[in-house]
Amino acid sequence: MVNMARTISIGGQDFAKLITNHYFYIDKTMFIKEWWENGDDVTLITRPRRFGKTLNMSMIEQFFSLQYADCCNLFEGLSIWKEEAYQQMQGTYPVLNLSFASVKENTYENAKTAICQIFSDIYNKYQFLRDCDVLTQRDKTYFDRVSEQMCESDAAIALYKLSDFLYRYYGKKPIILLDEYDTPLQEAYIHGFWNEITAFIRKLFNASFKTNPYFDRAVLTGITRISKESVFSDLNNPEVITATSDKYTTAFGFTQSEVTAALQEYGLTQKEAQVKDWYDGFTFGSTKNIYNPWSIINYLKKRIFSAYWANTSSNSLVSKLIREGSKDIKMVMENLLKGGQLHTKIDEQIVFNQLNHSDSAIWSLLLASGYLTVEKHTIDEESGKEEYDLKLTNKEVHIMFENIIESWFGSSTASYNDFIKALLADDKKAMNHYINDVALATFSYFDTGNKPTAKVEPERFYHGFVLGLLVDLSDRYMITSNRESGFGRYDVMLEPYSQQDNAILLEFKVHDPEEETTLADTVAAALLQIDQKNYTASLQAKGIANHRIRKYGFAFEGKHVLIG
Repeated sequence: MVNMARTISIGGQDFAKLITNHYFYIDKTMFIKEWWENGDDVTLITRPRRFGKTLNMSMIEQFFSLQYADCCNLFEGLSIWKEEAYQQMQGTYPVLNLSFASVKENTYENAKTAICQIFSDIYNKYQFLRDCDVLTQRDKTYFDRVSEQMCESDAAIALYKLSDFLYRYYGKKPIILLDEYDTPLQEAYIHGFWNEITAFIRKLFNASFKTNPYFDRAVLTGITRISKESVFSDLNNPEVITATSDKYTTAFGFTQSEVTAALQEYGLTQKEAQVKDWYDGFTFGSTKNIYNPWSIINYLKKRIFSAYWANTSSNSLVSKLIREGSKDIKMVMENLLKGGQLHTKIDEQIVFNQLNHSDSAIWSLLLASGYLTVEKHTIDEESGKEEYDLKLTNKEVHIMFENIIESWFGSSTASYNDFIKALLADDKKAMNHYINDVALATFSYFDTGNKPTAKVEPERFYHGFVLGLLVDLSDRYMITSNRESGFGRYDVMLEPYSQQDNAILLEFKVHDPEEETTLADTVAAALLQIDQKNYTASLQAKGIANHRIRKYGFAFEGKHVLIG
């Protein structure tokens, strides 16, 4: 059985190549029927990256495109070919298949040029139209203007014009496929040209999908649903399929039965429980137990458990949002990393310019990106508002977040690790030395606001610091922050799992020159607060004797820290 297993092609996104070479492929062709019979003019489908979006677009193109009219053998033996009506439809439409996946630029001009280059390439593909009789001289003049350097107004109508030309030539309206439509938009948010790119894409979408009478229907894919106001304001109600929708739930990603069959094909049935722990956990609509296809394919080929999917991207946006986010964001992350859940409202229309001041926008983005999954969904009967219980998707995602948090200390990783060692050894001199190195290197990294305040900077730093402790010491301590104990809320508590280790309490305090003369006074005030508010109460209640509880005050003044 094992010897007969199909070859696995990593990264294969060309449907024809997978089929003709008999490479590993899970049959998703019924998506064609489901989509076609829904009859929607414009369908936007959002799924996490590496979830088979590009492969499915390739499949749709090769099923419908006139260029594949002689390729019905690609679909013979697959589910769609059992539908006789669909056999007649294969290879009967002009199809425009484009992708914005490569538009990862750091300026608006470069992004526009990259998009224009994509349009220029597809016009070159249909160069024969330029010389045919159905185009007027004016059409040909426009055709000649299409290039990577064309003006914005010419670029905005490029798909509209090409649809018209194809319709006139074939007498049949084309299908338009646009993959990874939101890549340039995410890059624009990160690099600061959001307004320019959204204005351009709004014009493009208006011309291509709203005022265009020459296309039959269209599919757009992406990771996020960008708000209607940003780029879809001119469209007549596109059918939007997000992580919470019940359409196409099994068309992207692998189901439990598909994974079970794949493990059997490669003689890995005994690993099913571990595979589930690592790569299951995605929920689309009411369909649970969807597996990450990229990770499954890599595991089948390499037979080693690893964070395949989580390592395919820089995750720079996710890291930035959590690192620079409020203490509440970091405290929620702390809870999620411990296996907890987050109860929140979700707005699936991602408004990127709200990410800086809306926690729910951040959780919405993490859900769309696949880093969080829906555990429970409720609708308030009075208000009609939808609320969700979310958790980290699986072990792979958990490891990804741990790696992100470790990367925060980047240039000061050595000092951070040395600080941890000094803390465990109760070496206050070394603790002071290393924590100042860490603070100096990372303070502004945690708060890149225009005017970070003396209070906000230490607060964001210390909550980021706590997440770092959580990653490094969670095997030895139960680490909590900002919890009630005694008569108040302590900052950080490290409760040991072993009787051999001491418990540790950390209190952070910003130097107040009106109250304290020196940083040493601030340290004394932090230690006094621990005692006055009896923060040790919850530790003592668990039988940890006073002599096993170490207390430290952290005093902040600018980027200078004193520990006592």
